[in-house]
Amino acid sequence: MAMDFKYSDVLDSGTYRDDGLANSIPFRIHQDPYSEIAGSLRAQKDWDSTVSPVRNYQGGLGHPYSFIRATIPECIPERLEIISYANEYAFLYDDEMENLDLKNFKEGRDDMLHVFRDDALNEKVSDKVRPEKKLQAQILAEMMAIDRVRAITTMKAWAQFVELASRTRSEPFETLDDYLPSRAIDAGELFWYGMLTFAMALTIPANELDLCMELARPGYAAISLTNDLYSWRKEREDAEKSGQDYVFNAVWVIMQERKCTESAAVNICQEEIKRYLSEFEDNIESPNTKTLSRDTQTYLHAVRLSHVGNLVWSIYCPRYHRGAYVTTSLQGKAGELITISDKTLSLPTQLGSAASRLIDTIFKFLVSPLHQVFHTSGRRLLIQRLRRLVTKS
Repeated sequence: MAMDFKYSDVLDSGTYRDDGLANSIPFRIHQDPYSEIAGSLRAQKDWDSTVSPVRNYQGGLGHPYSFIRATIPECIPERLEIISYANEYAFLYDDEMENLDLKNFKEGRDDMLHVFRDDALNEKVSDKVRPEKKLQAQILAEMMAIDRVRAITTMKAWAQFVELASRTRSEPFETLDDYLPSRAIDAGELFWYGMLTFAMALTIPANELDLCMELARPGYAAISLTNDLYSWRKEREDAEKSGQDYVFNAVWVIMQERKCTESAAVNICQEEIKRYLSEFEDNIESPNTKTLSRDTQTYLHAVRLSHVGNLVWSIYCPRYHRGAYVTTSLQGKAGELITISDKTLSLPTQLGSAASRLIDTIFKFLVSPLHQVFHTSGRRLLIQRLRRLVTKS
């Protein structure tokens, strides 16, 4: 089955790095950059004002590629802003959980887990719940306003992912074979299933679901190993700073299992990515796969695109490469408009006057006292204004 492309453009392979790990999969990127910026920054603002200060944080935004546009290039445009909000919330939540893990702060960690354990499918919560829970309920409400059925599927998958992932980092793994199934869970296989099906309005038939997940598993193994490969140095440094004697990362596991150097472990990790990608391609091209429903086949192709998008984003992103971003005049202007202590935004650099007006518009929207009462129609007006500003440049 050939996948239909409506909302993305393919990039020339000579314009970006893939380090030989794309398996000739084309890199596509969503045509709308503005909705992801708006959704991601709105999530940061809400977290900062209701949960805790957002300091020295890097999430999905980056230059030249941001996460959602790269990993879900065929996201339905009307769903891109809330998907970006949800993903940025997931980054912030994951960072908080990792910090608690590194500090062995069990009580705080258990409190965070209740965000998804208690009434994960209830979009109405009391004022007494944790602020993270309020934001999770807000995400659910916004998604349900767009597509109730798929929003429930997404939140169920997300809640199950959080529950399973909470058990994966309790102790080090001795072999890569033992590690990878847990890593696929921790990397968000279930969470990403929910994100893709909502973003692209896909419905996987119940009688195909188990097979669909089985066919996609090598793709998620490749995505997981790619995350580990490019986040390795950051995670190693974080573990060292916290006094932890192991790193939940494939490079560390390979070094321990095979008694090899870091360089050798990196090479092995790269070869494993290629092997899993080859297996995944075989699954997609199998005659049996081609008898499955169109949505199931589209989902598998979407995971394929997510791999190369995640790969290219990982190579360039400020989240994994602490020297990959600099303070710019745009970030300075952002600091004047949004009250987030010591904030460094991973915004594109070297943009013209149109981009300056774009950032002004986004942040004025975010700091408005009325932004809490803006719903889908309000954000649509924001995106329309952003597009007009850039068109006028």
